[in-house]
Amino acid sequence: MFRPTYPIRTARLALRPVALDDLDDVHAYQSRPDVTRWMLDAGPRTRAQALASVTAMAGEDALRAEGDCLALAVVADARVIGTVELVWRSAADRTAELGYVLHPDHHGRGLATEAATALLDWGFGEFGLHRAYARCHARNEASARLMARLGMRQEARHVESYLFRGEWADRLVFAILAREWRERRPPQE
Repeated sequence: MFRPTYPIRTARLALRPVALDDLDDVHAYQSRPDVTRWMLDAGPRTRAQALASVTAMAGEDALRAEGDCLALAVVADARVIGTVELVWRSAADRTAELGYVLHPDHHGRGLATEAATALLDWGFGEFGLHRAYARCHARNEASARLMARLGMRQEARHVESYLFRGEWADRLVFAILAREWRERRPPQE
Protein backbone atom coordinates (compact mmCIF):
# COMPACT_ATOMS: atom_id res chain seq x y z
CA MET A 1 0.00 0.00 0.00
CA PHE A 2 1.24 3.47 -0.89
CA ARG A 3 0.01 6.42 1.14
CA PRO A 4 1.50 9.89 1.51
CA THR A 5 2.28 11.26 4.94
CA TYR A 6 -0.65 13.58 5.57
CA PRO A 7 -1.07 16.41 5.19
CA ILE A 8 1.11 17.21 2.19
CA ARG A 9 1.93 20.88 2.73
CA THR A 10 2.81 23.55 0.20
CA ALA A 11 3.38 27.27 0.68
CA ARG A 12 -0.37 27.99 0.67
CA LEU A 13 -2.15 24.63 0.75
CA ALA A 14 -2.59 21.36 2.58
CA LEU A 15 -3.51 18.16 0.74
CA ARG A 16 -5.25 15.50 2.80
CA PRO A 17 -7.79 12.71 2.40
CA VAL A 18 -11.34 13.79 1.65
CA ALA A 19 -13.68 13.45 4.66
CA LEU A 20 -17.46 13.33 4.93
CA ASP A 21 -17.30 16.68 6.75
CA ASP A 22 -16.12 18.21 3.44
CA LEU A 23 -19.56 17.84 1.86
CA ASP A 24 -20.56 21.53 2.05
CA ASP A 25 -17.29 22.71 0.48
CA VAL A 26 -17.31 20.03 -2.24
CA HIS A 27 -20.97 20.62 -3.08
CA ALA A 28 -20.22 24.34 -3.40
CA TYR A 29 -18.13 23.68 -6.51
CA GLN A 30 -19.60 20.39 -7.79
CA SER A 31 -22.99 22.10 -8.09
CA ARG A 32 -21.66 24.72 -10.52
CA PRO A 33 -22.16 24.35 -14.29
CA ASP A 34 -18.80 26.06 -14.97
CA VAL A 35 -17.05 23.33 -12.95
CA THR A 36 -18.81 20.35 -14.52
CA ARG A 37 -18.77 21.79 -18.05
CA TRP A 38 -15.86 19.61 -19.22
CA MET A 39 -16.54 16.54 -17.09
CA LEU A 40 -17.66 13.42 -18.91
CA ASP A 41 -21.22 12.39 -18.06
CA ALA A 42 -21.47 14.97 -15.29
CA GLY A 43 -23.68 17.96 -14.85
CA PRO A 44 -24.05 20.16 -11.80
CA ARG A 45 -24.49 17.83 -8.84
CA THR A 46 -27.28 17.88 -6.32
CA ARG A 47 -26.37 17.65 -2.64
CA ALA A 48 -27.18 13.92 -2.70
CA GLN A 49 -24.92 13.39 -5.72
CA ALA A 50 -22.14 15.40 -4.05
CA LEU A 51 -22.54 13.23 -0.94
CA ALA A 52 -22.08 10.11 -3.08
CA SER A 53 -18.97 11.70 -4.62
CA VAL A 54 -17.51 12.67 -1.23
CA THR A 55 -18.28 9.21 0.16
CA ALA A 56 -16.43 7.58 -2.74
CA MET A 57 -13.46 9.96 -2.48
CA ALA A 58 -13.23 9.45 1.30
CA GLY A 59 -12.21 5.85 0.62
CA GLU A 60 -9.50 6.88 -1.85
CA ASP A 61 -6.75 7.72 0.64
CA ALA A 62 -4.07 5.31 -0.62
CA LEU A 63 -2.97 3.34 -3.65
CA ARG A 64 -3.42 -0.31 -2.78
CA ALA A 65 -3.63 -1.90 -6.24
CA GLU A 66 -3.45 -0.99 -9.90
CA GLY A 67 -6.61 0.92 -10.86
CA ASP A 68 -6.94 2.64 -7.48
CA CYS A 69 -7.41 6.39 -7.20
CA LEU A 70 -5.72 8.59 -4.60
CA ALA A 71 -8.08 11.58 -4.21
CA LEU A 72 -6.94 14.41 -1.97
CA ALA A 73 -8.78 17.48 -0.74
CA VAL A 74 -7.05 20.77 -1.54
CA VAL A 75 -7.38 22.90 1.59
CA ALA A 76 -6.77 26.66 1.79
CA ASP A 77 -7.76 28.80 4.77
CA ALA A 78 -9.43 25.78 6.43
CA ARG A 79 -11.78 25.24 3.44
CA VAL A 80 -11.73 22.55 0.76
CA ILE A 81 -11.33 24.43 -2.52
CA GLY A 82 -10.90 21.42 -4.80
CA THR A 83 -9.37 17.99 -5.24
CA VAL A 84 -6.34 16.49 -6.96
CA GLU A 85 -6.00 12.83 -7.77
CA LEU A 86 -3.68 10.19 -9.11
CA VAL A 87 -5.15 7.07 -10.70
CA TRP A 88 -2.70 4.16 -10.73
CA ARG A 89 -3.00 3.04 -14.36
CA SER A 90 -0.13 0.51 -14.60
CA ALA A 91 2.05 -1.11 -11.97
CA ALA A 92 4.33 -2.69 -14.59
CA ASP A 93 4.81 0.61 -16.43
CA ARG A 94 4.79 2.71 -13.23
CA THR A 95 2.22 5.05 -14.78
CA ALA A 96 -0.53 7.17 -13.25
CA GLU A 97 -3.12 9.63 -14.51
CA LEU A 98 -3.42 13.06 -12.92
CA GLY A 99 -6.77 14.74 -12.35
CA TYR A 100 -7.83 17.98 -10.67
CA VAL A 101 -10.74 20.29 -10.03
CA LEU A 102 -10.72 23.64 -8.24
CA HIS A 103 -13.53 25.98 -7.21
CA PRO A 104 -13.60 28.85 -9.76
CA ASP A 105 -13.40 31.44 -6.95
CA HIS A 106 -9.79 30.29 -6.52
CA HIS A 107 -8.75 30.27 -10.19
CA GLY A 108 -5.99 32.52 -11.47
CA ARG A 109 -3.75 32.37 -8.38
CA GLY A 110 -1.66 29.30 -9.24
CA LEU A 111 -3.32 27.11 -6.60
CA ALA A 112 -4.20 24.27 -8.99
CA THR A 113 -0.61 24.22 -10.23
CA GLU A 114 0.65 24.23 -6.64
CA ALA A 115 -1.62 21.35 -5.61
CA ALA A 116 -0.87 19.24 -8.71
CA THR A 117 2.85 19.89 -8.30
CA ALA A 118 2.76 18.62 -4.71
CA LEU A 119 0.91 15.46 -5.73
CA LEU A 120 3.28 14.82 -8.65
CA ASP A 121 6.27 15.36 -6.33
CA TRP A 122 4.91 12.54 -4.17
CA GLY A 123 4.08 10.41 -7.21
CA PHE A 124 7.50 10.70 -8.79
CA GLY A 125 9.30 10.61 -5.45
CA GLU A 126 7.88 8.28 -2.81
CA PHE A 127 5.53 6.34 -5.11
CA GLY A 128 8.18 5.85 -7.80
CA LEU A 129 6.25 6.72 -10.95
CA HIS A 130 8.05 6.58 -14.28
CA ARG A 131 5.36 8.53 -16.16
CA ALA A 132 2.32 10.63 -15.39
CA TYR A 133 -0.26 11.77 -17.90
CA ALA A 134 -3.44 13.83 -17.95
CA ARG A 135 -6.26 14.21 -20.45
CA CYS A 136 -8.81 16.88 -21.27
CA HIS A 137 -11.41 17.89 -23.83
CA ALA A 138 -9.58 19.68 -26.64
CA ARG A 139 -11.61 22.86 -26.02
CA ASN A 140 -10.76 22.93 -22.30
CA GLU A 141 -8.01 25.50 -22.71
CA ALA A 142 -7.57 26.15 -18.99
CA SER A 143 -6.82 22.50 -18.29
CA ALA A 144 -4.38 22.29 -21.21
CA ARG A 145 -2.58 25.41 -19.93
CA LEU A 146 -2.31 23.88 -16.46
CA MET A 147 -0.75 20.71 -17.87
CA ALA A 148 1.75 22.82 -19.81
CA ARG A 149 2.60 24.82 -16.65
CA LEU A 150 3.36 21.51 -14.95
CA GLY A 151 5.95 20.82 -17.64
CA MET A 152 3.86 18.19 -19.39
CA ARG A 153 4.15 17.94 -23.15
CA GLN A 154 1.19 17.42 -25.43
CA GLU A 155 1.67 13.91 -26.77
CA ALA A 156 -1.57 13.41 -28.64
CA ARG A 157 -4.75 14.86 -29.97
CA HIS A 158 -7.20 12.03 -30.34
CA VAL A 159 -9.60 13.26 -33.01
CA GLU A 160 -13.29 12.54 -32.35
CA SER A 161 -12.23 9.85 -29.91
CA TYR A 162 -15.17 9.93 -27.51
CA LEU A 163 -18.79 10.96 -27.23
CA PHE A 164 -19.16 14.09 -25.13
CA ARG A 165 -22.70 15.26 -24.44
CA GLY A 166 -23.94 13.59 -27.61
CA GLU A 167 -21.20 14.85 -29.95
CA TRP A 168 -17.87 13.40 -31.02
CA ALA A 169 -15.05 15.27 -29.29
CA ASP A 170 -11.28 15.53 -29.53
CA ARG A 171 -9.19 14.68 -26.47
CA LEU A 172 -5.73 16.07 -25.66
CA VAL A 173 -3.18 13.90 -23.85
CA PHE A 174 -0.26 15.46 -21.97
CA ALA A 175 2.51 13.58 -20.14
CA ILE A 176 5.79 13.92 -18.30
CA LEU A 177 8.47 11.41 -17.32
CA ALA A 178 10.12 11.14 -13.90
CA ARG A 179 13.50 12.28 -15.24
CA GLU A 180 11.86 15.31 -16.88
CA TRP A 181 10.05 16.12 -13.64
CA ARG A 182 13.29 15.94 -11.64
CA GLU A 183 15.10 18.13 -14.19
CA ARG A 184 12.51 20.89 -13.95
CA ARG A 185 12.01 20.81 -10.18
CA PRO A 186 14.58 22.35 -7.83
CA PRO A 187 16.00 19.92 -5.24
CA GLN A 188 13.79 19.64 -2.14
CA GLU A 189 15.40 20.30 1.23
